[in-house]
Amino acid sequence: MRNETVGEIAGHRVVLMDSISLIAPQDEGAIIICGSHGGLISGAFAALHPPHLVVFNDAGGGKACAGRASLAMLDAKGIACATTSHDTARIGDAQDAWLSGVLSAVGDAARRKGLRAGQSVKEAAEVAGNA
Repeated sequence: MRNETVGEIAGHRVVLMDSISLIAPQDEGAIIICGSHGGLISGAFAALHPPHLVVFNDAGGGKACAGRASLAMLDAKGIACATTSHDTARIGDAQDAWLSGVLSAVGDAARRKGLRAGQSVKEAAEVAGNA
């Protein structure tokens, strides 16, 4: 299971995590690209060590948009969050999200950092890192 730093953007480490359950205290303030779905449990893990930005997989949306439920939850905590489209990145594969992911949804905190649906994950990380 991948959990590796792949670089830095404006002082924020960029960390690829196949599962957000791997988040640790040293990840606070990082830009985290993960393969986890964006459901509530994933948001709860991310909130343990608030990142500068966290990007989840939308898991195809799911019933009542469950695959994006963490966006509103993390917005309420001021944590920037977005999802990649399951059509552009494999669920559970952070590297695939980093290399080919395209944002499908963006929370308000992420939008304030300049993120928008349709951006590549790499572009979104660059924009958020410099915000």
